[in-house]
Amino acid sequence: MALNRGALSGLRLISAGAKAASAPATGLRRMGAHAHDEPYYIHAKHMYNLHRMKHQALKASLSVVAAVGVGIAVPVYAVVFQQKKTASG
Repeated sequence: MALNRGALSGLRLISAGAKAASAPATGLRRMGAHAHDEPYYIHAKHMYNLHRMKHQALKASLSVVAAVGVGIAVPVYAVVFQQKKTASG
């Protein structure tokens, strides 16, 4: 009985979602995943010129060291915090 009621509720939600997706309530356009909608998304012309970046080797190595450091420090801090929290005393 409860399973039927849950299934009917789920079907109603799915059908309501399909109706809402097919007919937008406002006059706004939806931004596409790969399309560049000019009024909504303006991309800088030379935003990702990584080959022309100054001090590329230094910046790349520092970013890798920082990422690895955060990847190690956060779990270690979490373990120490949990152990302090559960310690009796």
